[in-house]
Amino acid sequence: MKIYTRTGDQGQTSLLGGTRVPKDHARIEAYGTVDELNSHLGMLRDLAPEEHGELLGEVQGTLFSIGSRLAASSEAEADQWKVPKVDEATITSLERAMDRMDADLPEMRNFILPGGHAAISQAHICRTVCRRAERRLVELARSEELPGELVRYLNRLSDLLFVLARHLGLRLGIPERPWTPRG
Repeated sequence: MKIYTRTGDQGQTSLLGGTRVPKDHARIEAYGTVDELNSHLGMLRDLAPEEHGELLGEVQGTLFSIGSRLAASSEAEADQWKVPKVDEATITSLERAMDRMDADLPEMRNFILPGGHAAISQAHICRTVCRRAERRLVELARSEELPGELVRYLNRLSDLLFVLARHLGLRLGIPERPWTPRG
């Protein structure tokens, strides 16, 4: 199978079932941003201590499912292709992971500046790309029907990535850099 097809040379692409849409369609923006997030998570997984690898791998798998569901022209089509659904249990698993990490962390008293270690910075990059992916899904949901679990998952994931950044700092012995307003 060749990687290039030449079918997108005129600015169109195919959804999972073959429906053609412009490459700047809101659906393409949504799953493209989810794909970008997944790539950034791969880098985070490479940088983070091994104890976080399983969680990050599970998140990457879920993001691939979200991207695949968004690449279908409808939920029925995604189901027809047997794309895994994101359900409440998937969202709850993020909350439980956050609770476990948060139990190790000191109370947060200030906003925290990203940085201090490549893994911490990458977690914050993932968090901000996740927020953009969430915005793209919200935008798409204004014109097309989407399962609410997709937006909720991304919302919870961005929270998890913030907690993970703090937890990475703790595990790596990197002190948090609080933001202090000047003026």
